[in-house]
Amino acid sequence: MKTILIATAVAALSLSAVSTAFAQPPGWVRHDEWRRGHRMRHDDWARGQRVDWHAHHLRRPPRGYEWREVDGNYVLAAAATGLIASIIANSH
Repeated sequence: MKTILIATAVAALSLSAVSTAFAQPPGWVRHDEWRRGHRMRHDDWARGQRVDWHAHHLRRPPRGYEWREVDGNYVLAAAATGLIASIIANSH
């Protein structure tokens, strides 16, 4: 009985690890620290690519702000300070 329980637990852990591996596309990172009104870290900002808001059907950024694509997420933040105005998280 003990062997069956251990084998079941190992199989369940293996399946959860596999489903977690396929849940997020490569290169995608969840950033729970990003919130509206908070600041992006400089290395996150620098790693991101500037996005053409019109081509990606995003709203026009206010003066001094720009859209960045960082780790599969779109972030609207102030270019000078990194203050976050909006986030569109990758839903894949």
